[in-house]
Amino acid sequence: MSLLDTSQQADYLVWLKTVKQRIHSARMKVALAANSELIALYYELGAQIVEREAVASWGSGFIDTFSKDLKLAFPDVGGFSAKNLRYCRAFFRFYCDSSIWQQAVAKLAETPWAGVNDELRPCIGLIPWGHNILIFTKCKDLEEARFYIQQTLEQGWSRDVLAMQIKSKLHLRQGGAITNFKTSLPTPQSDLAQQTLKDPYTFDFMSMTAPFNERDIERKLTEHITQFLLELGKGFAFIGRQYHLDVAGNDYYIDLLFYHVRLKCYVVVELKNRPFIPEYAGKLNFYLSAVDSLIRREDDHPTIGLLLCRDKNNIEVEFALRDLNKPMGVSEYSLLETLPDNLKGSMPTVEEIELDLLQLDASLDK
Repeated sequence: MSLLDTSQQADYLVWLKTVKQRIHSARMKVALAANSELIALYYELGAQIVEREAVASWGSGFIDTFSKDLKLAFPDVGGFSAKNLRYCRAFFRFYCDSSIWQQAVAKLAETPWAGVNDELRPCIGLIPWGHNILIFTKCKDLEEARFYIQQTLEQGWSRDVLAMQIKSKLHLRQGGAITNFKTSLPTPQSDLAQQTLKDPYTFDFMSMTAPFNERDIERKLTEHITQFLLELGKGFAFIGRQYHLDVAGNDYYIDLLFYHVRLKCYVVVELKNRPFIPEYAGKLNFYLSAVDSLIRREDDHPTIGLLLCRDKNNIEVEFALRDLNKPMGVSEYSLLETLPDNLKGSMPTVEEIELDLLQLDASLDK
C-alpha cells in the first residue's frame, strides 16, 4: 500500500500499533489459558495417581508403566515422563486438603482444582509448570507457597530468579526491617513502605576482600546494579552514587539515591560496614530533610531512608527511631568475603589436609 501523505502515514502507524497490541494481548490470553489447562491436567493426573495408589494393588512400579502407555498413546505430547508424573502426584498432595482428597478426586471432572484453597486456585494456573515445581517442592507449607506464587505474578520472575528468592528465604526477610513508618507515614503508604524493605539483605552476588570500607561496597554494588536492584525489589530506580547535596554552602554526599515508582518517593540508602549506633539515624534524618527540601517535587511522597549495617541490636534501633519524624528503616546486610592474597598461601589446601589425615591414620595404626 502506498500512503499519499505524511498525515495518512502517521494515522496508519497509530492504527497499526493498536492492532499489534490487540494481537499481542489475544496471544497472551490464549497462552495463559493453555497453560492453565495444562496445569489443571497435571493436578488431575496427580489426583488419579494418588487414588490408584490408595485403592489398587498394582505395585510401586505402575507409574513407569502408566508413563509408557501415555507416551505411546500421545507420542507428540510432552509431560508424560515417569519423573513428571511423580511431580504431578506431589503437586496434588501439596495443594489438596488431605482430609477431603477422596471427595476432591471425585469432583475433578466437574470442578477443576477441587480441594485447593479458594485463594490459591485462580493463581496456580497462571504460572508455568517449571515455576510450580520449584514452589511445591521447595516450600514447606501453603502459606509460604502463596507468598512465592503472588510474588512471581507481581514481579514477573524467571524460574532462576524464583529459585534464588526461595533459596534466600525471601518470605522471611520481606517487610522485616525495623522502621518508624507507622508513626511517620500515613496508611496505606506506611504499610506499602514496610513491605518494600527487607531484613537482612543478601549481597552474595559480589565478593569482597578485607579490609574494605563503605565506598568499596558502594562501588561493587553499582558495578552489579542489576543484581542489586533485584535484591532491593520491584520499583527501585537507581539515581546515583555519592549523590551531591549543597546545604548552606556545605557539601554532603548520599551513599546511594533511588526513586521508588510505586511508593512515588526518593529512597536514601546509607551503608555502614560496622554495627548500628544511634548517631547513624540522626545523620540519615538530616539527609532525608535535605532531599525533601532540595529535590523532592510537590507530587512526591516524603523521602524514605534505609540504613544498611553489618549488624544491629533491635532494641537500640527501636529507641533510636522512636522520636524521629522522618520515615526510615534499619536492616542488616551480608556479602561474600574472600581471604586477602597475602593470607591465601598460609591456608592449607584440600590436598594438604588429606595428606595430613593419611599421615595421622598411619601413625595411629603403628
